[in-house]
Amino acid sequence: MDKKLIVIGGGPGGYVAAIRAAQLGFTVQLIERENLGGVCLNWGCIPTKALLKSAEVLEYLLHAESYGLSVEKVSVDFPKIIHRSREVASKMSRGVEFLMKKNKIEVITGTAKLTPGLKVEVQLNEGGKQILSASHIIIATGARAANLPHIQIDGKSIIGYREAMTLPNQPESLLVIGAGAIGVEFSYFYHTLGTRVTLVEALPHILPREDEEISKELEKSFRKKGMSVLTSTQVSEIQKTRKGIKATLQTPKETLQVEANMALLAVGITPNTENLGLEDLGIKTEKGRIVVDEYYRTSVPGIYAIGDVLATPALAHVASMEGIICVEKIAGLEPNPLDYTTIPNCTYCQPEVASMGMTEKVAREKGFAIRVGKFPYTASGKASAMGKNEGLVKLIIDEKYGELLGAHLIGPNATEMIGELIVARRLETTGHELAKTIHPHPTLSEAIMEAAAAAYGEVIHL
Repeated sequence: MDKKLIVIGGGPGGYVAAIRAAQLGFTVQLIERENLGGVCLNWGCIPTKALLKSAEVLEYLLHAESYGLSVEKVSVDFPKIIHRSREVASKMSRGVEFLMKKNKIEVITGTAKLTPGLKVEVQLNEGGKQILSASHIIIATGARAANLPHIQIDGKSIIGYREAMTLPNQPESLLVIGAGAIGVEFSYFYHTLGTRVTLVEALPHILPREDEEISKELEKSFRKKGMSVLTSTQVSEIQKTRKGIKATLQTPKETLQVEANMALLAVGITPNTENLGLEDLGIKTEKGRIVVDEYYRTSVPGIYAIGDVLATPALAHVASMEGIICVEKIAGLEPNPLDYTTIPNCTYCQPEVASMGMTEKVAREKGFAIRVGKFPYTASGKASAMGKNEGLVKLIIDEKYGELLGAHLIGPNATEMIGELIVARRLETTGHELAKTIHPHPTLSEAIMEAAAAAYGEVIHL
C-alpha cells in the first residue's frame, strides 16, 4: 500500500488526521491557507473559552461579598481581555506547529484545489503554484459563519464570531441573532462585561437542540441576570444608523424596534466546499455538504472528507475522531465506525450546559418507555459551598433494559461532568449501575448518581 497522504485543511480534523497518519507510517503533506488549528483553535473553541473565563472571574468579583470578601473598584479592561484571548490562541497554534515538526509532517501554506488523477494544485500564499499527488487525499476544509438572505455580515455594524472576539472597544449595546452555542456564549460574555444584550432566537427556545427543560432553565437564568431574551422571534430587517443599527423584530405578539451599536449574526455555519474542484471530479454532495460512508470515503476512490464539510455535528471533537477513524481505515486497521449517539454537546456560558444522546421529547417520540431521573443543584452540598445552585442533572433511561439514552446537564462544571456519562453509555452501563456506583462526597458528580437513583425512586438527598 502506498503510504502517501495529503490533508487539505489544518483544523482539528485535518491536523489530527495528519498526526495519526504519521504515527502509522504515512508520509504526510498538510495544506493550510491561514493558521494551523483552524477556526476552533484560532477563532472558536479556545479563544472564546479564554473570553468566557474572564467573564466568569468578573462574576465572582462582582459577587465577592456573598463569599465573605470585600473587593473594591472592579473594572473591565476590554482590550486586555481580548489580548489575553489572542495570546492563548497564538500559544496553542504554535503548539500545533511543534506537533507538525515532531511528526515530520510537511506543512504547505496555500489554497488547494483537487485535480484529476489524485492531484492537488496549491496556490501558494507566497506566490506561485505547486502540484502535489498522493494515493489518499483527505478534505478537511471546515466551515465559516453563515449569513441570512436579508442580513449579511459586513464586519462593522453586522459582525460574525471573528469580529466579536477581536473588537477594539466594548460595545454599549449588542443585538445577538441566533441562540445556538455561539450566540449564547457571546451573549453571556458581553452581558457580564456590562454590554446591554438582546438575544433573539427564531425557534421557541434558546439552545434549541438541547432538552427543552434545560433550555428553559438557561432562559430563566439569563433573564434573572437582566438579559433581554426573545424567542419565537424573527429579525425582519436591519437598518444601519449613525449610532449602529436599528432592527425590526417580529415577536409572537408584536413588532419591536431594537437599536444597538452592532448586531452579531450567529445563525450557523456554511461548509467551505467552494472552489475545491469537487464538481469537476464528480464528488457527490448534498446541500453543499460532501457525502461519505461510515469510513469517510467520498464517491471518488482515494478521496475522503471529514469535519464540518459533512452533514455530521460541526464540533471539533467530532472532526478529530472522524479523522482518526478515516486514517486508521486507510492504513488497513479495523476501527469501529463513530457512534454519533455518544457525541457530547457543550455550551460554556454560566451556568454551563452539556448533553449527550436523546432528549426526553425525542425518546418518547421514538416510542421508548423511559425513566427520567433528575437531581437539582439546590440539593447539592458542593454546589451550595460553591455558591452556584442553578441547574440540574437529567438522565433519560430506557425502562426495559436500563440503557442510558440521554444525559442533560446545566450547572457548574457541566462540560467536564458529561465525560463520565459518555463513558457510561459507551460501556453500556445501566442507569441502575450508575445509581449504585459510589461517587466522592462532596462533589458535583454526586448529582449524576442521585439523578440515576431518582429514576428508580431511590434518591436519598431529595
